[in-house]
Amino acid sequence: MTVLGDTADAVVVGAGHNGLVAANLLADAGWDVLVLEATREPGGAVRSAEVTAPGYLSDLYSAFYPLGYASPVLRRLGLDGYGLTWRHAPDVLAHLFPDGGAVLLNRDPEVTAASVARFGAGDGERWLDAYAQWRQISAPLLDALFTPFPPVRGGLALARRLRTAGMLRLARRLVLPSSRLGVELFTGSGGPALLTGCALHTDLSPDEPGSGVYGWLLAMLGQQVGWPVPVGGAQRITDALVARLRDRGGRLRPYTPVDRILVARNRAVGVRSADGLLWRARRAVLADVPAPALFLDLVGAARLPPRLVADLAHFRWDGSTVKVDWALAGPVPWRDPAVAGAGTVHLGGDLADLSRYAAALHRGELPAEPFVLAGQLTVADPSRSPAGTESLWAYTHLPFRRSWRAAEIETHVARIEAVLERAAPGFGRLVKARHVAGPAELTAGNPSLVGGAVGGGTSAAYQQLFLRPVPGLGRADTPVDRLFLAGASAHPGGGVHGGPGANAARAALARDRALTGRAYAAVLGRAQRAVYA
Repeated sequence: MTVLGDTADAVVVGAGHNGLVAANLLADAGWDVLVLEATREPGGAVRSAEVTAPGYLSDLYSAFYPLGYASPVLRRLGLDGYGLTWRHAPDVLAHLFPDGGAVLLNRDPEVTAASVARFGAGDGERWLDAYAQWRQISAPLLDALFTPFPPVRGGLALARRLRTAGMLRLARRLVLPSSRLGVELFTGSGGPALLTGCALHTDLSPDEPGSGVYGWLLAMLGQQVGWPVPVGGAQRITDALVARLRDRGGRLRPYTPVDRILVARNRAVGVRSADGLLWRARRAVLADVPAPALFLDLVGAARLPPRLVADLAHFRWDGSTVKVDWALAGPVPWRDPAVAGAGTVHLGGDLADLSRYAAALHRGELPAEPFVLAGQLTVADPSRSPAGTESLWAYTHLPFRRSWRAAEIETHVARIEAVLERAAPGFGRLVKARHVAGPAELTAGNPSLVGGAVGGGTSAAYQQLFLRPVPGLGRADTPVDRLFLAGASAHPGGGVHGGPGANAARAALARDRALTGRAYAAVLGRAQRAVYA
């Protein structure tokens, strides 16, 4: 006997930040919304806890938020009215070189320019020129990035500002490897190091086409808005989204893993949870889960176009991740004192070292010298640990695997700590406690982080825009009517910005409109048949 759990206008599967963004936007439209979360806590990869020592707060997954702070999606939600406040470290970013010197990114463009100029004559002016070019197009570019594909409004605004010549050169920049972009913009090593280090936040090699745009985007956002943190931890973003949703009548049910999307006459009508309960959806089902999980596990291949199923066999995950948090008895003793004020620190050598690191990952090997991304949380937000101490985290990428041996992870953690000890002699003596989250722990805490992959799929150009998650329309709509993909596997991809969730909510609202919804479905259906037939 089947038992009905509840009924809502929309059932949202997964309470990651994208699911919560989608739920909020639907609630704003007056929909009755129910969010089902598999784990104990909402938030997905936007959560905090004391996992090292009492009084030391760690962000369990994501930490610094340039995309979240700049995102028009999150900004329009008014989360500051629900307790979210932001704080900046004195310096945004420091990239350490093998000799112990560092190039700094500061929110004051002149300070950044002076730091970059130390590594190449004239590079300070070149940095200011690059930033001026960014400021010219940043608003329409971000609008284009965070709206459904194709980005008509943002694209037209860009075209008006850049004209044909400028658009052609922007298109070229978007496909450049970060290694090439760096040497085209600068003569010394400082500017390229900032761009390439930022590009390596993704799973792309510095020499891979399209990697340059990620480095350019993160570096320029760092210059424009910084890489801030929520005061009191990443959890504050989630808390604000949940409070806002509940304020609008939305409901959230934890410990309710979904194991099936209910489909009748090719329309999503609800979901079934693992305990056998049925949850009916009058208007839409939105899924903040990875694309393979939605299509192959929750819907099932039999209900999908064979070409879509075949394309999913080529879906590529981004790299696995190992993350370490430390409770330190004092500030990090950096060899270069200038690094002490940086919220984020890149450690991994010069451009040749970074290319060797990425090449090892591409070969499926654990790099002997990992590129380490470290975050000084207390420097950015003093509430993260007791006065005079530091709550430090670091992570590095691994080749993607669904399972890793504990000994392999422990060996690689030792390499991470060796990198830190060389950059900050005496670091090890300050460690009061540490917490290691390898791929297995990341997946256990958030099932969407398959194998410790945090981006919902590779950032490579062949899995972006209308190719994300597979060749198609680049939209949240799926071949099942009123079922929408709301997670990071959908355009515009990973990062805490709410884009996939907002796009899914917009698509659900468009499909449900009384006067135009049927026309929307008909046009979309013809397009999908052309793509998947």
